[in-house]
Amino acid sequence: MVRDVFGAGLADSLRSWSGRDLTATALAAVYGGESAVPSTNRDSLAGGGPGSGLQDEPVLSPLPLTMPQTQVVIRARSEPVIVVSGPPGSGKSHTVVAAALEVVDRGGSVLVATQSPHAAEVLAGLLARYPGPPPVLFGDAGGRAGLEAELTAGADQGVEASLIRSGQHRVRAAAELVRTRSTAVFRALELERRAATLPDWQPLLPHLSTEVPGAFDDAVDLDQVRALLAVAGFDFTSDSASPAVRGANHDSLGWWGRRRVSAARRKAFRLLGAADDVPEKALTDALAAATAQRAAAHLAATGGTDLAAAWLALHAAEQDLRETAGEAMRNSARSAERWTKDSRRAAGALATALRAGRNRRRELLARMEAAPLVRALPLWIGTVADVEDLLPPEPGLFDLVVIDEASHVDQIRAAPVLARARRALIVGDPRQLRFVSFVSDVDVTQVLERHGADERLDVRRVSTYDLATATAPVTWLAEHHRSVPHLIDFPARRFYGNRVSVMTRTPAADGTDAIDVVHVPATALVKGVNEAEVKAAIEVVERLAGAGHRGIGVISPFRAQAEALEAALLGAFPAERIEELRLRVGTVHAFQGSESDAVVVSLALLDGDSPSRRRFVTDPRLFNVMVTRARRRLVVLTSLTAPTGLVGDYLKHAGSPRSYEPGADPAGWAAELAAELERLEVPVRPGYAVGPWTLDLCAGNVGVFCAVHPDGPAAHLERQGALHRAGWRLVDAFPSRWHGDVRRAALEIETLTAERPRSANGD
Repeated sequence: MVRDVFGAGLADSLRSWSGRDLTATALAAVYGGESAVPSTNRDSLAGGGPGSGLQDEPVLSPLPLTMPQTQVVIRARSEPVIVVSGPPGSGKSHTVVAAALEVVDRGGSVLVATQSPHAAEVLAGLLARYPGPPPVLFGDAGGRAGLEAELTAGADQGVEASLIRSGQHRVRAAAELVRTRSTAVFRALELERRAATLPDWQPLLPHLSTEVPGAFDDAVDLDQVRALLAVAGFDFTSDSASPAVRGANHDSLGWWGRRRVSAARRKAFRLLGAADDVPEKALTDALAAATAQRAAAHLAATGGTDLAAAWLALHAAEQDLRETAGEAMRNSARSAERWTKDSRRAAGALATALRAGRNRRRELLARMEAAPLVRALPLWIGTVADVEDLLPPEPGLFDLVVIDEASHVDQIRAAPVLARARRALIVGDPRQLRFVSFVSDVDVTQVLERHGADERLDVRRVSTYDLATATAPVTWLAEHHRSVPHLIDFPARRFYGNRVSVMTRTPAADGTDAIDVVHVPATALVKGVNEAEVKAAIEVVERLAGAGHRGIGVISPFRAQAEALEAALLGAFPAERIEELRLRVGTVHAFQGSESDAVVVSLALLDGDSPSRRRFVTDPRLFNVMVTRARRRLVVLTSLTAPTGLVGDYLKHAGSPRSYEPGADPAGWAAELAAELERLEVPVRPGYAVGPWTLDLCAGNVGVFCAVHPDGPAAHLERQGALHRAGWRLVDAFPSRWHGDVRRAALEIETLTAERPRSANGD
């Protein structure tokens, strides 16, 4: 069914693959065949693979990860197909890098395939920001020449095993320090949480202390009592204040079991000084009340819960762990064990093949011993088109293949890529641009009927991403980390049904007008080009450059307009200036998978344009990509006088940045603290939402937590880490810290609001 300029080559390639055994590859797994076999890496050599405990091992990555991202990395260790989706700026590339580094560190190999060379360069640049293994980047003729030169230069002796073991020891020590410090914070939060429940128990204390006096005796070990009651059938695994009673099935326990349960129950009741007829609820309530009373007494004696130093120490330990893990990963990927004699020979053979023409190159690649090559060079990044031209055609050559922007990749190009790996990580967003197919419906129908194939092989309509979602569940990355709220709010509402959690929210960012609309009068298109918008684009780029923007993209939906913009900008700016500004011009299709600090969009539409030209621009997928490439500023150039539909709605949104939406009114200590801060003229926003998290109070530029997270200390730790990485200054303003003195608390927080806020990168 192949219908493009490389049709013959692709058809021959697919036919050659059909003669190989592909049952243990990602290709078979994606199409619903036999699952891929465990990877040949350190884990599988040690008896790893699915069900071997890999899923239980913690993720130690040089990248900070959210919980969903961490789950993707864990799944990539053994699952044959993993599918990841999310809106623009949700960290899909971030997740790809984390998964790739982890697989390589475990002794495996990874191939990352993208649709365009620029997307491959973006991923390689992201990898370069972290101290992991350096990737082999290929993608076009220039990339091929650079790879050939790198291979010809040869490699050194590699990192010695002793240095690698030393690095692994440092990683374990750093991880243990993180565990120690997070455990200390967890215990402090748990103590605070228990103490905060004491007011609820106060009215019941006289009755409970009479019925269960031992619970309020400091000499009684309440943990020992809980252990005895757990044997007797009390469930203390719940996070609630009053544990449930499971009720032991005495008939199923046997004689010895029944005797053990009865003995534990008698001893617990004796320690608590409770009569046999005391209701079990009274017993569990007394334990909870006594625990709250002891926690409150401890906090009163020790000055309350002040975690400022503990949080600093924990975040420093986490950063040290990431850096240590990255260094260890880099050394492991360059180990002397990888660079064997066979590996050097394979690298030399690949360099020779790269110097040959296309047909001769494929012939040489087919005869190459590939396994030693990927053992020495375990991480490759390139385009799906060049994979077939540059890599040996060996089934299961890599442990993991990542296909990025998979909605933009058709099955025909993806098949040889999937065949080269044992497992696949498929990443895409069906609400962004899809691939363009040159296959006719007639060809599809005839081929499917002739071979009895199903709709999965409708290569005209089913992308690589669509195919994968029929095989494996999708992990949705909801958090947006790229753009200021004004830039992402419209796409989040219009294209994603508000399933996007914006992590870039701050009081300052909420009011930022990040979208400028420049009306450019024009009367006609010249060869499909709006010359007035081309001229305006040059002026806007100069203005953005003068404002300090570096990383400027200029986009148009139409190829003719994009080419005219490129020619004009090349004439207006010298090469050195273009490089300094990191100026890039192209169509929307060329920009999928990339981002810029500032973006100029030239719509190139006129009031009298044909309906087909307008429909092209207002295609939801194309429009979504077009308006989500910018991080800080977007400038829209338009000659439309009264736009309607999608364009009109967006331009209306451009003039109205997000306004603050107050959360629920605070109560108790939080309400008192908010009132006192307002008396000090500190702007207070209660219930301020940042992504999936909520600040009890936002005081100026400071996030304030007035109580432990409702879901417990673990959720509190996760929230603190996420908001800290997003650049927030945070304070735990528990009443125990100031012995309930709200004025002292407000004065300290007011001092923090006067300090310069920390940015997301720590500056």
